[in-house]
Amino acid sequence: MLCTTTSINGISIRLTNERWGHIVEEHAELGEMMDLVLLAVSNPDIVLTGNSGEYLAVREFETKKYFVFPYREISNDGFIITAFLTRRIHSLQRRKQIWPR
Repeated sequence: MLCTTTSINGISIRLTNERWGHIVEEHAELGEMMDLVLLAVSNPDIVLTGNSGEYLAVREFETKKYFVFPYREISNDGFIITAFLTRRIHSLQRRKQIWPR
């Protein structure tokens, strides 16, 4: 395991070496931003529902540019699935927002 953070629900969320490798392989621009990944999950601007039971932590990175971090919570454990940057916040905002309420 690489590191952990805590979700808005108080659940420990793991970022494994395998997942971090996947993230930086697919999105090299995030390679030096692990701290921001963990911050976005623990202190997001909003949290939305995903299509398959996951949550999407969203945090503004730059003006009109957003980090999106899909993660899953299972009982008292969770893990980050992936991470990416987007400017398409409007397509994300069509999803159900679970935090803040």
